[in-house]
Amino acid sequence: MASQSRRGGVSLPERRNPRSGGGGAASIISRISQSEIVSRGRQAAGDSAVVAKKLLKSTGKAAWIAGTTFLVLVVPLIIEMDREQQLNDLELQQASLLGTPPVGQK
Repeated sequence: MASQSRRGGVSLPERRNPRSGGGGAASIISRISQSEIVSRGRQAAGDSAVVAKKLLKSTGKAAWIAGTTFLVLVVPLIIEMDREQQLNDLELQQASLLGTPPVGQK
């Protein structure tokens, strides 16, 4: 009866005779490692590892999508804006060498 667990209650292990000589550190460690708390802890650690793996996988996919979108859409825009700025600077430099007032100034 003592080996059967009851719902909602705490079952205590059977008392052993301390003079029997059985037990020791190995017995305590084996009882602890086979306890329900340890098995639930292992299960929780395994579940959290699965969740972390899925999260890293989806984060990697999102980073890949964001990186390729940046390369395809934003980098050409930056290059074109830089070219436009260089063209404006060149026109301003030529206008100042020729002595004509820059466009937009009076």
